Amino acid sequence: MSVQYGEVRTAGFAMDYFRFGSGKKVFVILPGLAVQSVMGAAGAVEEAYADFKEDYTVYLFDRRKDLPEVYEIRDMARDTASAMKELGLSDVYLFGASQGGMIAQVIAIEHPDLVRKMVLGSTSAHVREDQYRVLEKWISLAEEGDACALYLAFGEELYPPALFEASREALIRAGKTVTEEDLRRFIILARGIRGFDVTGDLDRITCPVLAIGVFEDRVLDSDATMEIAEKLDIRPDFRLFMYIGYGHAAFDTAPDYRTRIAAFFGD
Repeated sequence: MSVQYGEVRTAGFAMDYFRFGSGKKVFVILPGLAVQSVMGAAGAVEEAYADFKEDYTVYLFDRRKDLPEVYEIRDMARDTASAMKELGLSDVYLFGASQGGMIAQVIAIEHPDLVRKMVLGSTSAHVREDQYRVLEKWISLAEEGDACALYLAFGEELYPPALFEASREALIRAGKTVTEEDLRRFIILARGIRGFDVTGDLDRITCPVLAIGVFEDRVLDSDATMEIAEKLDIRPDFRLFMYIGYGHAAFDTAPDYRTRIAAFFGD
């Protein structure tokens, strides 16, 4: 089955998604904050997760259309959960990366019936002011309308130095395709991270959890993953893995990342 594009419509919003695979189990991916919508990368996502297509039907949800001016993580989680329910999804295998991991935590806390197992990649249970400094820099570039500089700053923080340098020209080319609407959405979504905190609610998560972090995380800091572990490692169904050398976006750069997700889901 090739990629199929869809739109969920509820009484309050519309949300794009795509899906692929033909398996009986449902795998939901919640991507991180991006300069542009991940809907344009559906083919690359399908290729990256090709090994899941036989056992899972894989869904990736974008953020809602028509963003309100203030749109916090809990709002994103509420809308994503509503979209999942509208499609009849439940008992899913959930993977959230970075901001998507924050959304995933809220869904697992507030809607435990929706989640069978959860993987959290390069994310945090809270965003302190020191963690928000990188995002403030990105927001300033977006407000200035300098999309190429934004893409470069984004890549420099997400990727290891060698990969960033190898990707520099591609990032500049991508920056030239950014629209004013892309920047407006990016600013709203980035601002929505500020003040996020579910640290006191992590014990309400009932599903098995794998937290994957990176020691050189220049966006949220490696301590963020370790702090999730400190709250959940008393549980026998919690797992932790930390990468060295792959940067915040290890979920895109580490060659064995998806193998680890598959192994955890298959336990």
